[in-house]
Amino acid sequence: MALRPPAPEDLPLLFRWLNDPDAIAPWDRFEVDSFDALREALREAPQDPRSLAPRFLITEVANDRPVGVVGFFNSYTALDTVDLWYAVCIPEERGKGYGRESVNLLTDYVFAHRPVERVGATSDVENPSSWKMLDHLGFRREGTMRQALFHHGAWHDVAVYGLTRTEWRTLRSPPGKRSRAPG
Repeated sequence: MALRPPAPEDLPLLFRWLNDPDAIAPWDRFEVDSFDALREALREAPQDPRSLAPRFLITEVANDRPVGVVGFFNSYTALDTVDLWYAVCIPEERGKGYGRESVNLLTDYVFAHRPVERVGATSDVENPSSWKMLDHLGFRREGTMRQALFHHGAWHDVAVYGLTRTEWRTLRSPPGKRSRAPG
């Protein structure tokens, strides 16, 4: 898997995914009413730390075929943290490790390019694939926000996860020098 910024030719696919209930629409808080609004949001996203627009496409290395999207944003103005979001948008491509690999790449990217001490993520508590992936990557479950996400006609509890820069460095150190095993 690889991550790459969206290109103009990706806009029709992204617009379809962002409006498809089987891809991303039920969970994502980034909403676009028109193709032009998506184009503008993607153009502005690199300069807007609070933008929920997709930052990268998840692609297969062999053929550059997009299978999903990932993003990050400053979720709290008073806290020095960046939150990640992710979606493998093609249902038949889920469960193949694409999400884990892309979130791992995105975490590395954020710590390498942003001066933050913590990267966070949230997961619907009813989505074990998501929270197990975060556990596997070394994120720690920090708590639960009750009824914080509305999708599929109901309010859902959300698990809050975090990974500190120190934990990330430990996970990325050579195997013989790790102070604890990953995830």
